[in-house]
Amino acid sequence: MTGISKSQVSRLCGEIDGKIAAFLDRPLEGEWPYIWLDATYVKARRDGRIVSVAVIIAVGVNSDGRREVLGLAIGASEAETFWTDFLRKLARRGLRGVKLVISDAHEGLKAAIAKVLNASWQRCRVHFMRNVLAHAGKQGRRVVSAFIGTAFAQGDAAAARAQWRQIADQLRPRVKKLAELMDEAESDVLAYMSFPAAHRPKLHSTNPIERVNGEIKRRTEVVGIFPNDEAIIRLVGAILLEQNDEWAVQRARYMTLETMAPLSDDPFVKLPAVAA
Repeated sequence: MTGISKSQVSRLCGEIDGKIAAFLDRPLEGEWPYIWLDATYVKARRDGRIVSVAVIIAVGVNSDGRREVLGLAIGASEAETFWTDFLRKLARRGLRGVKLVISDAHEGLKAAIAKVLNASWQRCRVHFMRNVLAHAGKQGRRVVSAFIGTAFAQGDAAAARAQWRQIADQLRPRVKKLAELMDEAESDVLAYMSFPAAHRPKLHSTNPIERVNGEIKRRTEVVGIFPNDEAIIRLVGAILLEQNDEWAVQRARYMTLETMAPLSDDPFVKLPAVAA
């Protein structure tokens, strides 16, 4: 492209920024039973220095079973105050009806979830397994992974917890640290088991949002170092808007309407269909 003036570039950027701002500040209508939260990092210039900047995003599934990008924010780090401000902004935009929040075990994020959202918390199962298997040794990782996997294969929350405790007790004599990690994480790693079985494959980890983060990482690495925070919002916001539009035109719901109905706080949503 040649012959484009600075004023034309500014006008185009202004139009893009306006669309992204409208998208990121839109009202959140209805209920959002499931929320995924995660962060990735990019490089940017601040005060003449190159620093890592946290880019946090939220993805949710509403009571219609549709998936949407809910929000984006950037900050110096994943501090509790940063996450708290982000979640409060989502609440001001109308976020309600949250039943389960899925994320990694970042302490600041956990504290913010407890402070702002009256919801259960699911610790990402994938992240937890990485931490646990680090204590199993190279020879024992496959066996330990298979043992713990039997808890995830149970049909309900009570059976999963019983199996979890049995595995921890079996491992305790040989790998005490691993068993203690299981003791501490039981309720957090198995939180998703209390929700509909049809939803569990999508609730036990942050994989649904990490795919979005992977695309953000791929596109931001081309830039390398962003000149300012506005440039980060412009590119990442455009990626999220593009992803949201792609989800909106998909014919199949992320989760079926029938399986979502029992989660609603609206009594009219829970009413059974009337036979013709």
